[in-house]
Amino acid sequence: MYKTAEANLKSEKELRQTLRNNLTPAEATLWKALKGSQINGLKFRRQHSLGPYVMDFYCPSIRLCVELDGEVHNTYGACLHDSERTRFLNENGITVKRFENDVVYKNINAIIQTIIDYAEEWKRNNQIYK
Repeated sequence: MYKTAEANLKSEKELRQTLRNNLTPAEATLWKALKGSQINGLKFRRQHSLGPYVMDFYCPSIRLCVELDGEVHNTYGACLHDSERTRFLNENGITVKRFENDVVYKNINAIIQTIIDYAEEWKRNNQIYK
């Protein structure tokens, strides 16, 4: 049984809009590959929030969060925050896949394949695929 946290709180709307309008170069590159249900018909959202956390990319049909990590994520405080966010999302039934920004530029196909593999695993485990 999962916790139930509220998605896209009104109090976080301005933050989400700011993040969507100011994607990092890596996020913008990955978004080009994710938008428009290009990967096996999976619909992704940018900067979707759940409770107090904003996810870089979220696919609700398979409950998958894709996070891109740049240099800022290498600090001790950021690692703690990321760990807490991942725990919270996991407790709410969301799987988190993290990738370094460099992977977007060097091997975006690895990210896409990870998403495809996860979606297939989700389908096998849940017998549904939206």
